[in-house]
Amino acid sequence: MERIYLDHAATTPLAPEVRAAMEPFWSAEFGNPSSRHALGVRAARALELAREQVAQLLGVDGTQVVFTSGGTEANNLAVLGLARARAKRGRHVLIGPTEHPCVRDAARALLEEGFELETLRLDARGGLDLEHALSRLRPDTVLVAQMLVNNEFGTLYPVARLARLVRANAPQACVHVDAVQALGKVEVSLGELGAHSLALSAHKFHGPKGAGALVLERGLRPRPLVFGGDQEQGLRSGTENVAGLVGLGCAAALVAERLPRARANFAACRAELARELPRLAGAELLEPAGSEGVVPAIGSLLLPGPPAEVWQHHLEARGVFTSVGSACQAKKGGLSPALLALGLDEARAKRVLRLSFARETSPAEVRAGVEALCALAAELRAYA
Repeated sequence: MERIYLDHAATTPLAPEVRAAMEPFWSAEFGNPSSRHALGVRAARALELAREQVAQLLGVDGTQVVFTSGGTEANNLAVLGLARARAKRGRHVLIGPTEHPCVRDAARALLEEGFELETLRLDARGGLDLEHALSRLRPDTVLVAQMLVNNEFGTLYPVARLARLVRANAPQACVHVDAVQALGKVEVSLGELGAHSLALSAHKFHGPKGAGALVLERGLRPRPLVFGGDQEQGLRSGTENVAGLVGLGCAAALVAERLPRARANFAACRAELARELPRLAGAELLEPAGSEGVVPAIGSLLLPGPPAEVWQHHLEARGVFTSVGSACQAKKGGLSPALLALGLDEARAKRVLRLSFARETSPAEVRAGVEALCALAAELRAYA
């Protein structure tokens, strides 16, 4: 059976160039980058090359890149570390209405330390309500966390405008951006966003799992979460995952090289989805564009009939892989806060199926996915 993988927002396959770059560090080049012999020096040099590759992609200096185990740790380090570092200035935290659980739950953990937490809201078009955000900024606001690209329906949020509002009206606050779903889909620059910090994860753009980074404004130091060996400028102790981080660096370099082609391919895939979807009676492509538009690499469908999870498992039996919300939210169970924030009631939120594309996904695969949906719809109607 031919496999059609349309769940690239959950994870992407490892690029062949990334695998080749990592391979020596699984075998002959096994040195600890903190060791002062030749094997260690070569490992350290490989780490610094990877750091420069990430820095170049995001328009920063290598000293601003702190390696982590992935997006979850990077977001935790930013939310917890920056809030704690500024606790003497205030204890008010704002987070976006559709944040990933690793941001949302980290912010909730601050409540036990005496912080106050508020959630921003969406406007009528599904974008970030900037007027509401401005009204919630206070002299004691120390952190504003807002994702750049929504991982469930692809909305591109106006982070640069939000950051300008925060810097002008709450200069004591840091702006943190979860850019995990943005890398490889849109151009990302810490300086152009105006943010203080930014999180990324390699496996979302054809790198390995278990490798990520927190990129910081020059001079900014969150409180560390992991202590011990003073690696990563003392912000993230522990022997670095050299092979994984080499893969992260290589994947970042490939993004810089291939982004224009990838964006054109995403647009072609989404256009094919919009063109073919009317064949499925009662299905709707959700497009909460807001003011910045939708990233075409992610398309969420509101399906007729049974819950999306039923469609998902039947599609898998046909060799078509999709998802119901984000992979992390699926593991936690319950309804997606992002879909509820969009204004969907509980019944409709359960009927949303996500399709997501990579730079190698073809429109023909998207068309085959819709054909499988149509065939399945007929079976489900007969069964009902």
